[in-house]
Amino acid sequence: MANISAAEVAKLRKMTGAGMMDCKKALSETNGDFDAAIELLRKKGQKVANNRADREASEGVVLAATSTNNKIAYMVSLNCETDFVAKNEDFINRAQDILDVAVKNNPANIDELKQLKLSNDLTISEMIIEATGVIGEKVELSFYDKVEGGTSGFYIHSDKKVGTIVAMNLEGVEDEIIKNVAMQATAMVPVALDENSVPQDVIEKELEIGKELAINEGKPAEMAEKIARGRLGKFFKESTLLNQTFVKDNKSTVKDYLKSVNKDLTATAFKRFSLRD
Repeated sequence: MANISAAEVAKLRKMTGAGMMDCKKALSETNGDFDAAIELLRKKGQKVANNRADREASEGVVLAATSTNNKIAYMVSLNCETDFVAKNEDFINRAQDILDVAVKNNPANIDELKQLKLSNDLTISEMIIEATGVIGEKVELSFYDKVEGGTSGFYIHSDKKVGTIVAMNLEGVEDEIIKNVAMQATAMVPVALDENSVPQDVIEKELEIGKELAINEGKPAEMAEKIARGRLGKFFKESTLLNQTFVKDNKSTVKDYLKSVNKDLTATAFKRFSLRD
């Protein structure tokens, strides 16, 4: 068996992100052959991944960042099975590495992101498989999305379990303004930006519920449609971001808040993700 130095172990750890003992064992079993050791770690990760494929990876971290010009905001969620692992610094660093790759390469979707390479020349998909082997839990990249506008920003809750990215129509919008809107979306869980962007199937479902409630309340069938339409207006106010009451000033809506900053300012897109919903 080859005599493996600490420097060689550290080199393999840097290349793969695997634990020190896993790297030492892999190098020992492959007589110091780095390529073979990397392949061994990948096979171990794939075996663990296959064995844990049916496990629920409901813990993890949600992270976000913006492009250097602040026009694009990105958000990712790297999942695992336990909160203990989710709070581990190495696990959080893996999620941060994925986010950094997203910001640098601006992939269109999660599948493109998974195929991009990290600084150690592994693709993100390969890193996730290796992480599964090292950690011994199912690890998966469950979410990636981005928004783009004149200015974009984000808010991530302190527990890193939920966050929102938001795009504004104008350039040079202060971080605090965008953060306030992102916090609103994070806390109040809007279904869409405004009434015009609510999916038609959601509208139809709300109308159906409204009519059923009206009929159950004893209202005539011919009135139920009008009553349902009225309730739909209330739904838009409570469930669309720009029409919601602004949590920091319950006398105005989010739309009003943005116009108080600049009469032409509005949000144009947002994406919210939570590990708890």
